Amino acid sequence: MPLQIHQFACLSDNYGFLARDLASGQTACIDTPDADAVLAALTATGWALNLILNTHWHPDHAGGNAKIKAATGATIIGPQEVEKISPLDRIVVGGDRVALGETEFAVMDTGGHTLGHVSYYSAKDQTVFVGDTLFALGCGRLFEGTPDQMWSSLSRLADLPDETVVYCAHEYTASNARFALSVDDSPELARRADAIFAARARGEATVPTQIGLEKATNPFLRPRALAGTMGLSGQSDETVFAALRAAKDGFKA
Repeated sequence: MPLQIHQFACLSDNYGFLARDLASGQTACIDTPDADAVLAALTATGWALNLILNTHWHPDHAGGNAKIKAATGATIIGPQEVEKISPLDRIVVGGDRVALGETEFAVMDTGGHTLGHVSYYSAKDQTVFVGDTLFALGCGRLFEGTPDQMWSSLSRLADLPDETVVYCAHEYTASNARFALSVDDSPELARRADAIFAARARGEATVPTQIGLEKATNPFLRPRALAGTMGLSGQSDETVFAALRAAKDGFKA
């Protein structure tokens, strides 16, 4: 039976996610950006929480762990770096597996935004929760990792099937689209950007996205196509990616 996802907005631009295994009724929340918002979502859905799956240690992803565990008794799972701000019941690394009823998540090493960042991928459900590694038309800022590490992580995600649904943790898409348009004049990107701006004007979410769509339009997954634009023809994907990330860091819309 499939995985049921409940997505809700919280904080200034975060998304929270509840994932429910329909076969067993077991439920996980992916990250805890706002404890009150997560608990309200549980009340609204009527779901009982079993697992907290943290992607990384930042407070807008793990800051609600203690309050939610106290309220629900959920087991907290995440990379060791989360222990900077919250105890963990189970530490995971890339290659591990996490069971939620009959749903199995593969833990993917997606470091770069933080050194130990992980993502949670269900092949059966063609769903991946990527935290702050990959965004719609963007990628996470490199607070701790290197460009090479982030490029490896993004490449790992890009290798997932094109149909994979990507749940990223922030509504950054309009800003990302403005940067993407500054480095890429492809008609496909222009059409997507127009749709994004219209959706945001209506107050609609642009998350989730899909791997295939990101591979076609996200500049951070297309360094080879943009090497000439960046003045880096013939350079490695890692080099062009690093230049794109640095350009985004300094970009003023």
